[in-house]
Amino acid sequence: MATEYVKFVDVTKCDGCRACMVACKNWNDLPAEPQDFLGSAQSHTKTTADTWNVLQYIEHENSKGGLDYLFRHSACFHCTDAACEKVCPEDAISYTDFGTVVIDHEKCVGCGYCVNNCPFEVISLKEYVDKNGDKYRKANKCTMCTDRLEEGLQPACVTTCHTGAMQFGDKAAMIQKAEERVKQIKDRYPNAMVYNPQGVSGTHTVYVLAEKPSVYGLPENPKVPTSAVVWKDYAQPIGKMMIGATTMAVVGAFITNTIISKKKNGKNEDGGEHHE
Repeated sequence: MATEYVKFVDVTKCDGCRACMVACKNWNDLPAEPQDFLGSAQSHTKTTADTWNVLQYIEHENSKGGLDYLFRHSACFHCTDAACEKVCPEDAISYTDFGTVVIDHEKCVGCGYCVNNCPFEVISLKEYVDKNGDKYRKANKCTMCTDRLEEGLQPACVTTCHTGAMQFGDKAAMIQKAEERVKQIKDRYPNAMVYNPQGVSGTHTVYVLAEKPSVYGLPENPKVPTSAVVWKDYAQPIGKMMIGATTMAVVGAFITNTIISKKKNGKNEDGGEHHE
């Protein structure tokens, strides 16, 4: 089995250069996506189907009354218990041995359930046009460069980060580094914390945040929606069992009716004459 990995993002080391965004675009061959001027250095309001990671710029008044300019590399969290995987009716979303969550475009039907249920709002639908001119949609998001991981490489965004704000490695080692980093910066950032939400059984993008999650537009305690749990863990399996039972009942009824019909027509099951 492959090693389970974590991308560790220390927002206190980020200088907002956006090299991670450029590297992601280049490696994944994502098209440019012109945006209206937002009145700040931030280029996009959030991730989209063609922009899988976004650098957030946040002006925040700290507890001492001073102004902090906060940055955050925003991309898919690759939840251990992913709501998107649970709600996908086509089993198009799955986990890899690395801990990443990926979308199979061959199976995706563009229903949008994953978009509506992601607690971090990082999945989007992209519209395509086939050779006949018909439009169809597919879900898109960060893959954590799973194709690079399979070749023993690190995610493109990590390799281009010149400040060391992003590291990538064994899950336990990265989480330990995050916890140690929080201890180092507590004097400067009293609200500093490791963001690895347990409501989704932990994530494979773990942050050291300088402030509370809400300051960065993140949910304080994200959880897999109850409806998703009911659907994936209860309704779907029961539904499949019922479909299986129904199929068996139909087959059984067909066989029984066939035998009765043959007997009525004076034939044995083997095709011979039936005698009373």
